[in-house]
Amino acid sequence: MIYVLSLLLIVVSGLVFANREIKNETSKKSIPKTLSSAERKAALKQWEATPAGIMYKKWEVSPAGKKVRDAEAKIWKNIKDYTNMDGVVTSLSLPPGSRLGFGVMVRINGDDYIVKFEPEKSQLKQLHSLKVNDKIIVRSHNILHAPKYSYPIVSGEYVERDSKIIFQRIPRKGGC
Repeated sequence: MIYVLSLLLIVVSGLVFANREIKNETSKKSIPKTLSSAERKAALKQWEATPAGIMYKKWEVSPAGKKVRDAEAKIWKNIKDYTNMDGVVTSLSLPPGSRLGFGVMVRINGDDYIVKFEPEKSQLKQLHSLKVNDKIIVRSHNILHAPKYSYPIVSGEYVERDSKIIFQRIPRKGGC
């Protein structure tokens, strides 16, 4: 009986130890290796040779691409410094075919922008209260563009109307 129990104890401890090594190996593999500057440039060159990269480069030099980049440049300092941008809601819907989730069109400094939100359910009511021609203040840390859209895309992190906060991005739990 003692031999059977000893054998069972050895088998179980071996399985536990082996399982621990497997978990350690998977956690080591999940940490992505940061690329050097040369590796990033090589990857970018490789991507630019793909059909998607070629299409992007053509869009970038087209009049539509230049218009989007110029509009981004107008508000870049506000984005970088996370300062207020005065805007007017021009549309409560996004351009047809967009897959950005919930958002509105806003005119800031004479240019139209897509302002997209990632609201919690509790914040939707306040965002749905927006109307066309509402004057709002927007703050964001992020602006991006895509050939699919004729407007720069601003990630709405803070929106104020009539000196009342109607949206403030809630940080994700457990990190970024």
